[in-house]
Amino acid sequence: MKTVQSTLLLLLFMPLTQPAPSVQQDSHVIYEYGADNFEETIFSQDYEDKYQEGKNNKKKVPVIIPVENRFQLQRDEAVTPLPSKKENDEMPTCLLCVCLSGSVYCEEVDIDTVPPLPKESAYLYARFNKIKKLTAKDFADMPNLRRLDFTGNLIEEIEDGTFSKLSLLEELSLAENKLLKLPVLPPKLILLNAKNNKIKSRGIKANTFKKLNKLSFLYLDHNALESVPPNLPESLRIIHLQFNNITSVTDDTFCKSNDTRYIRDRIEEIRLEGNPIILGKHPNSFICLKRLPIGSYF
Repeated sequence: MKTVQSTLLLLLFMPLTQPAPSVQQDSHVIYEYGADNFEETIFSQDYEDKYQEGKNNKKKVPVIIPVENRFQLQRDEAVTPLPSKKENDEMPTCLLCVCLSGSVYCEEVDIDTVPPLPKESAYLYARFNKIKKLTAKDFADMPNLRRLDFTGNLIEEIEDGTFSKLSLLEELSLAENKLLKLPVLPPKLILLNAKNNKIKSRGIKANTFKKLNKLSFLYLDHNALESVPPNLPESLRIIHLQFNNITSVTDDTFCKSNDTRYIRDRIEEIRLEGNPIILGKHPNSFICLKRLPIGSYF
């Protein structure tokens, strides 16, 4: 009888002595509670051998829900220090444009004014934008500028003092704009390109070119000039005046009527085609030249 009772008691207690089933726990997922918004959970996954044999082998990494204050501390520590005032003043232009070894390239970025330039800038290429006006303030304290290119803008006006203080400026391109006149030009200019504008003869002052003793290349073609600009310097090698409204030239336009021995030996090319002028009617206008101008003679 005792044996039966013992057996029954053993059967009754066996379910109680069985080990509890193990709780499945993913050791790769760690939760740190304390964040107010569950949506702020950061998920981080690292993928290795992503396209090996056409399969993605994903390696699981911890999914962490950070405490709000701890996450804020980490973000603050990662913030990049603010640049100095000098760097900050120059940075916008060099982010919009490309600054490289003293050259600033601002081509086709739709700017409508000249951007602030790094003071060491020697070359500015601001072609094919929407600039309408140039002022003296645009190049204040820019002593190193040697080349400016504003081809293909909408420039209608240039203040007289805009370039006059740029003592090192050698090349200036204002081609394909809407200019009606030329401003005062810097003294060391070697090349001026103002073709494809709306410049008339009254838009060029009598002394505009007189003191430019280094000017070698002058491009004023495709404008509205009625005459050849006066007082062209001896230094000129190339003069492009084609496709204007020039109707006549005088003995003093290129030569000196009072000096028959005068030879203008530096000029290599004068283009006058596309003008309503018959060059053959003005033979004495070219006697000092080594080469006759290009244009119609009959």
